Amino acid sequence: MDSARAESLVNVVDVEATCWAGSPPPGEVSEIIEIGLTVVDLAAGERLARHRIVVRAARSTVSEFCTELTGLTQHEADRGVTFAEACRLLAAEHGAGARPWISWGDYDRNQFTRQCRTTRTPYPFGRHHTNAKAVFTEAYGLRKRPGMAEALRVAGLRLEGRHHRGEDDAWNIAALVLHLAGRGAWPAPAEHAV
Repeated sequence: MDSARAESLVNVVDVEATCWAGSPPPGEVSEIIEIGLTVVDLAAGERLARHRIVVRAARSTVSEFCTELTGLTQHEADRGVTFAEACRLLAAEHGAGARPWISWGDYDRNQFTRQCRTTRTPYPFGRHHTNAKAVFTEAYGLRKRPGMAEALRVAGLRLEGRHHRGEDDAWNIAALVLHLAGRGAWPAPAEHAV
C-alpha cells in the first residue's frame, strides 16, 4: 500500500458492552464484549474492510437485556479473547495507534479509557479521534445530537445489519462518515486530534 493511501485510512470503531435494564448487579461493571471496526479510505470514498472482535468479560455477565439489545450471548462472549488481547489485536492488526479513529459520540473512547485504566492495559489508540456524531450535528445544523439510526434516516441512508451489533454499527457509522466527506463536511486530518 502506498503512503498516500495509507494516510487516507481511518478506523471507525463501535463497541458493545455488558449492560442491564437497570443498575448492574452487585460487583459487576460494564465491560466491552464486542469491538466492531471498519477501515475507511477517505480519499477513495470507500469502506475497505469490516472486522469484529468478541471480548470475554472478566467482571460481568451478559444479561438477557444485553442479549436482546445486541444479539450477543454469554456463550459467545465466553469464547472471546481477553480485553488485553483485543487491544493488542487492534494495535497489531489494525494500526490502531497510527491511524486516526472515529466513533459515534464519545462513549466508545471513554469506555476504552476507563477499561484500560482499570485493567492496566495499554491504550490501543493514538491521539487522533473524531466524534462523528458532533461532526454530523454541526454539518446538518441540528440542535440535538442524533443517535446513529436517526442520523442514517436524516442522511437518507439505510441501516445495514443489526443495530447495536458493533460490527454492523461500525459499518453504518462509516457510511455516515463517507456521506459527510462527500458533502465536504468531514474535518481535515489535522483537526482529528482529541
